[in-house]
Amino acid sequence: MGLIGGSMGIDLKKRGFAGTVIGVENVSVNAEAALRLGLADEITSYEECLKRSDIVVVSVPVGSAVKMLPDILDHFKEEGGEGKIVIDTCSTKEQVVRSVKYHPLRTRYVATHPMAGTEYSGPWAAMPNLFDGRACIFADIQESDPKAVKIVERLYDTLNMRPIYMDASNHDVHAAYVSHISHVTSFALALTVLDKEKDEKHIFDLASGGFSSTVRLAKSSPQMWVPILTQNRDNVLRVIDTYLEKMRLFRDAISDCDSDKVEKLIEDANKIKRIIR
Repeated sequence: MGLIGGSMGIDLKKRGFAGTVIGVENVSVNAEAALRLGLADEITSYEECLKRSDIVVVSVPVGSAVKMLPDILDHFKEEGGEGKIVIDTCSTKEQVVRSVKYHPLRTRYVATHPMAGTEYSGPWAAMPNLFDGRACIFADIQESDPKAVKIVERLYDTLNMRPIYMDASNHDVHAAYVSHISHVTSFALALTVLDKEKDEKHIFDLASGGFSSTVRLAKSSPQMWVPILTQNRDNVLRVIDTYLEKMRLFRDAISDCDSDKVEKLIEDANKIKRIIR
C-alpha cells in the first residue's frame, strides 16, 4: 500500500471500478496509515487477500514480484480461482514475465507498468489523480487471456491512462533510456555534490530550480531501485556507456576551451524539445 498501490486504491474505489479495496501491508504503522488515509477499506493477510480478491495488484519491488507472482497463480489453482486476475506494476518486465512463463494459469496474469510516480514511497506518498493522462505499458498481452486483458484495460481506463503495447524485452530497453538512466545520473550527481560540498548549508542556499529538479530522483528508495537496476542490468549498462561517451564529449570540449563544440553539443541536445515539450 505505497505510492503506486495506494494511489490506485484511492482512484479505483472513488471512480467506481472497485467495490472493495483490500490491502496487504506487513508493517503495522503503514497498515494503520493506509486505513487512515483511505487507501484501502481493510487490511488483511496475504492469503486472505488472494482468497477474496477478483483482481490482485502486485505493487512491490521487482525482486519480490518475481517470487510472488508464481505463488499467487499457485493459490488461484489450488482454490479453483481460474477466473481471478493478477497484474503487476513493476518497472522491469522481462524477468517478471519469465517467472510465470510456463505456469498453467499464466493466462490469468496481465503484465503492466503504469508510467507514473514520484521520488517518495510508502502510504503517505499515495495521492489521487496520480495516473491521469499518463501511459501504461501492457507487455506480452498475447500470453494473457483476452477477457482478462479487456478487464485490465478498463481498470487503467478508469485511472485515465492511455495504453501502449509492446513485448517485455522492448519495454525494458525503453525503460532503461527514459527512466532508469535518469535515476542513475541523479544518484551520481547527488553523490558528486555531497562529496565535494561538505557544508550542506551551501547546497541548500545555492540550489536552484535546475539542480533541485535534476537531483530530485536521488531521493528514491534503494529498496525499489536496487532490484530494478539489477534485473535490467544489461540494458542499463549500455545506456550508462552511451551517457559516459556524451559526458566525455562535453569534458573534452570544455577542457579544450572549444566554445563552438560546446555550443554544437548543446544545440544537438536541444532537439529533445521535439520529443518532450
